Amino acid sequence: MPLDAALKPLLDAMAANPGPTLDQMDPVEARGFFEMTGTAIPAGEPIELPSVEDRVIPGPGGDLPVRIYRPSNAPNLPVLVYFHGGGWVIGSLETHDGTCRALAKGSPCVVVSIDYRLAPEHRYPAAAEDCYAATQWVADHANELGIDATRIAVGGDSAGGNLAAAVSLMARDQSGPSIAFQLLIYPVTDADFSRVSYIDNAEGYFLTTSSMKWFWDHYVPDVGDRTQAYCAPIHAADLSGLPPALVITAEFDPLRDEGEAFAVRLKEAGVSTQATRYDGMIHGFFSMGGLAQAANDAVDQSCAALRAAFEG
Repeated sequence: MPLDAALKPLLDAMAANPGPTLDQMDPVEARGFFEMTGTAIPAGEPIELPSVEDRVIPGPGGDLPVRIYRPSNAPNLPVLVYFHGGGWVIGSLETHDGTCRALAKGSPCVVVSIDYRLAPEHRYPAAAEDCYAATQWVADHANELGIDATRIAVGGDSAGGNLAAAVSLMARDQSGPSIAFQLLIYPVTDADFSRVSYIDNAEGYFLTTSSMKWFWDHYVPDVGDRTQAYCAPIHAADLSGLPPALVITAEFDPLRDEGEAFAVRLKEAGVSTQATRYDGMIHGFFSMGGLAQAANDAVDQSCAALRAAFEG
């Protein structure tokens, strides 16, 4: 299928203003660039919620900022612990505020967004350890948060999807919190740049193959470590016993093939898994509801999957 015409103006504008690419910046410059451009992409109408609260919780490396979104003041709500994308190097609570608001309202569930430590200042496994600790904290403080500890989901996009998959593995392996569902939005699951989607979508579709190499070099500079399960979940020897999953991929995304391959492995391991490729879409489309209807469709699908998981 051809590229969705709704995305062409965005990609044309990027091509007309080439400037330095992410992989030509240092991490601090890249973070500033992403904060500016990521929040400028039309995400649709702003979503108001009854409560959005910033807090700080203890993490393995010190204080961990979180943002808690409540769709209502009802007690005993389910919860989604959300990990933002950005290649483990960039991204923040702010860049993914719209996404978290949409998921909170549509599910409806409490969303706890985690501002985990970033590379290269904090390399693997810092981000994964932060996200697991935050999920454990949510489970341990269910009464205080007014949530149902038996209905905890994890989710994230891109590197955040990687972290959600890693947290699901860690929770299983370490007898941690019971995870009801994992929402994996174009997740990073591998570091194999020979996959067809890395070659066919190397340039011109928002995320580039060279940027992904730059992200990996900052997060896991030792190539030999990139097959560890909590780093690249597709390399886990055993994927059985994991929570049900929704895996969303985009046709014109370097990460497409590894996301779909991970979904296949989950199914083969007996994990209830739904995999949906959004044709005509690019990496990052999930937050582009103001540009493409497919983004709204993907959010709706995610919310429906969360509701079904929470209803048991």
